[in-house]
Amino acid sequence: HVQLVESGRGSVQAGGSLKLSCLASGYTSTPNCMGWFRQTPGKEREGVAGIYTYGGRTLYADSVKGRFTISQDHVKNTMYLQMNSLKPEDTGTYFCAADSAVVPGEELHPDFSYWGQGTQVTVS
Repeated sequence: HVQLVESGRGSVQAGGSLKLSCLASGYTSTPNCMGWFRQTPGKEREGVAGIYTYGGRTLYADSVKGRFTISQDHVKNTMYLQMNSLKPEDTGTYFCAADSAVVPGEELHPDFSYWGQGTQVTVS
């Protein structure tokens, strides 16, 4: 079965940086898109960044453009989220996700098929 395992949780001061990783395994077919989402208590899960597996096209939420960078390493089966210039409002639980049927316009919609367990990011 598909497993997505996030790592890189941490607490940083505003202006600092963190890098999250998502190790994927168990695919029977390669997903066409992977993404990072975040959620805070009482709020809906929101898309942060997405990347198409083939071609590497990336998408970002307006709130993180210019600060976050999503990338992937096919050899390591790992997706990354480099987060710079972090703000307190970036605090939340970050989830990686994957799906095989993402269409343009839905890359940041939180209805992917496969999800990691989440990793906490705290910015103070």
